[in-house]
Amino acid sequence: MAVEPTILHGTDDWLVIDKPAGWHTLAGRSELPDVESWLREHVNTSVDLHEAGVVHRLDCTTSGCLLVATNEGARVALREAMSGRGPYAESIGKVYLARVVGDPPAQGQFELAFTSRYKRSKKVSVAAKGPRPALGRCAWQRVGEGLVEIELIGPGRRHQIRAGLAHMGWPLVGDELYGGPPAEGGPQLHAWRLGMGDDLIESSLPKWATSFQG
Repeated sequence: MAVEPTILHGTDDWLVIDKPAGWHTLAGRSELPDVESWLREHVNTSVDLHEAGVVHRLDCTTSGCLLVATNEGARVALREAMSGRGPYAESIGKVYLARVVGDPPAQGQFELAFTSRYKRSKKVSVAAKGPRPALGRCAWQRVGEGLVEIELIGPGRRHQIRAGLAHMGWPLVGDELYGGPPAEGGPQLHAWRLGMGDDLIESSLPKWATSFQG
């Protein structure tokens, strides 16, 4: 039986859900379980909200912190913030853990352009330069053997960490789409920490992060 989501933290306006790997964020993607349906069944405030109040996405194979609004005003404001707009944009911080192939420097950062090759493309293209709406920034530091901690700076782009690190020469373990070696469960990426103003919410580490030194 699949591990179900849990609520890590909550306020009057939002919840942070610990999403298991192997769950879609939204309903209707496949026969796999999804957080949207789980929220409608388990969280009363989600029943009547668009997409059950979910304000951003995690890939099916990505585990960890997922932000969910509990009322319509918060949903609109937090969606704006996740896109880098509105008064709350600077108050949200997202930190991920990834297991990579290769030996990245102890720390670094990138700003790259991420664009879909065509509508509904499974893969995004990465370039050194591009239009502002396509740009994604990350800073990273090595925190264990093959492990990097990645902070998203500003709004996230689709597959930003996966495609960005692969472009730099360090594909994720399990991310065959971007040149990584196969691994059970797919790309080894975890939404580890979510900062919401003065609140810092942390998800427990996945099994593949055993060499974490933080």
